[in-house]
Amino acid sequence: MATPPASPSGYFRRTSPFWVGAIAVSLSYFAWAVFLPSTIPYHNLGPLGHLTKYLVDNHPKLLYNGFWLAWGVHIAEALYSIKLCKIKGITDPSVQCRWFIQTFFFGVASLSHLLAYKPPPKKQR
Repeated sequence: MATPPASPSGYFRRTSPFWVGAIAVSLSYFAWAVFLPSTIPYHNLGPLGHLTKYLVDNHPKLLYNGFWLAWGVHIAEALYSIKLCKIKGITDPSVQCRWFIQTFFFGVASLSHLLAYKPPPKKQR
């Protein structure tokens, strides 16, 4: 587990490799089902293949809209990460950019680290 920096302005924590892989594979498969469904080897994928084939054949509009909704949610989460950075005192623009990019690609798996972060209390003079 990473230790937070002395100053909250540079706090950043990477998403675990498990979530990076799981989300990357899931979104890639989703895109494959939406944009190139005829190339999916449904019979080799077991229950997932059967479910995907059913959705492709019977609910293609739902798949298409769901795909873009998922990316819309990722955009909203990424924008919210910038607001959270400011609220939590993370002022370094490069660190804010890292939070934005990581949250854009990995959504709540990234945002949860930022939501859980408790900056040190400000010293009173």
